[in-house]
Amino acid sequence: MQPLSPEEQALVETARRVLPAGTFGNFASEIVVARGKAGRVWDVSGNEYVDYLLGSGPMIVGHAHPKVTNAVLAQVPEGTTFFVNNPHGIQLAEVIAEAVPCVEQVRFVSSGSEADLYAMRIARAFTGRDKILKFEGGYHGMSDYGLMSLAPKRPTNFPQPVPDSAGIPANIGANVIVAPYNDLEALEGLVAAAKDELAAIIIEPFQRIIPPDPGFLEGVRKLTADNGIVLIFDEVVTGFRLAYGGAQAYYGVTPDICTMGKAIGGGFPLAALGGRADIMAHFDQAAVGDDGFVMQVGTLSGNPVAAAAGLATLEILREPGAYDKLFATGQTLMDALDERLKQAGIQATVSGVPPLFDIVFASGPVRDYRATFHQNKALSKVFNDTLRAHGIFKSDSKFYISLAHDEADIAQTIDAIDAAIPLLKAAA
Repeated sequence: MQPLSPEEQALVETARRVLPAGTFGNFASEIVVARGKAGRVWDVSGNEYVDYLLGSGPMIVGHAHPKVTNAVLAQVPEGTTFFVNNPHGIQLAEVIAEAVPCVEQVRFVSSGSEADLYAMRIARAFTGRDKILKFEGGYHGMSDYGLMSLAPKRPTNFPQPVPDSAGIPANIGANVIVAPYNDLEALEGLVAAAKDELAAIIIEPFQRIIPPDPGFLEGVRKLTADNGIVLIFDEVVTGFRLAYGGAQAYYGVTPDICTMGKAIGGGFPLAALGGRADIMAHFDQAAVGDDGFVMQVGTLSGNPVAAAAGLATLEILREPGAYDKLFATGQTLMDALDERLKQAGIQATVSGVPPLFDIVFASGPVRDYRATFHQNKALSKVFNDTLRAHGIFKSDSKFYISLAHDEADIAQTIDAIDAAIPLLKAAA
C-alpha cells in the first residue's frame, strides 16, 4: 500500500476538524474511499482494495453494477423524490411481498434503524403491551430501545439490559428484556415470567456472524405464537442475502413482521418493514381508528431513485445461479481460513455462513455474544491490520461477500490470509 497522498492527508485532516472523531460515525478516519467498481474500491491515494465491507452490506451485486447504474440514471432526470406514491416504489413493494414469506404489506423508510423502531412500535400498538425482548449481542438500530445490550462491556445477569450509549433515558430499560441467543430454555423462563407484558420478541435470525442452533428459531416461533407475542425478524442484514426470501426462507421459519434494508436499496437510502396485513393495518388510520394508529412519515421513504436501484438489484439476485455463486465464493474463503488456522494450531473458529462470516479467536463453539466478547481481541487486530496492509478491505467483525467478487479477488484474499498466519502464530 502506498502512503497517504497529500490530497488524502488533507482530506483526513479536514475530516478531523469538521466531523466528530473525524468520521461519519461508521468507519475509521484514516482512509478516504474515492470510488468503487465491482468487488473493489480505491482510496484517494490510489490504493486498490478487495472490498468485503461493501458499504456495510448493501453492495451485494458489487459497486457500480451497470444494471443498477442504468436504472438510477434513467430515473434521475425524471425526478428524484415526490413525497407521494411512485411507480418504482409500488413495484418494489410488490416484489418484496412476493419474495419474503411473512410479507403481505410493506412500509418504506430510509434506514434500518427506522425500520426496527417502527417494527417495535407497531407490535406495541397491535398487542397493547409495552415490553420488548431482544437477545444479547443483537443489533436493532440506533433507537433507544434498539441500543440495549448490543455490545455490553461488562455483561450482566439476564434479563437486565445494558444501554450501549449515553443519552438513553434510564426508564427505557424497564421495558426491555434481554435473553441469551441460542438458549431456548432460558428464553422460555423469561417469557413465562413476562408474557402478559411482552409485545414482541425481536431477533436477528442469524445474529451478526452467529448461526442459530438447530431448532432454536422454531422454538422461538412456537413460543411467540403460543403466547400471542409478535415475532419480529430483523433482516436488515440477512434479507435477500442468505436467500432470495431472506433468512426466513433459508431457515424455513416465518415471523409475523420483518425489517429489511441494505440489499433492497441497491446502495441508496431505503429500508422497509413488512408483515401480516392485520399488523400492518396499524399504519392505516381509517382501518384501526385514532387509538390504534401508528404515525409514520418520512421525507424520502420509497423515493423513486432508491426504489429503482432496489428493483435492479433484486432482478440481478433473481438470475439463475446468483446465490450458488455467492455461496461458492464465501465457502472458498471460509475453507481457506479454516484450513490455515487449523494447520497453524491457532485457536479460532470461522463463524457464519458463506455470504457473511468472520473469524472468532476463541476456542469452543460460537453460539452467543459472550463467545465473541471473550475472544482474543489482540489477534483479531493483527488479522484485520495485516489484511488491510495487503489490500483487503473489511470491517473488524465480518466479511460481506458480493456477486462481483471474482477469482482474482479470492486469490489476493487467500494470499493476504497466508501473510497473516505467521504473524498470528507469533502473537498467540
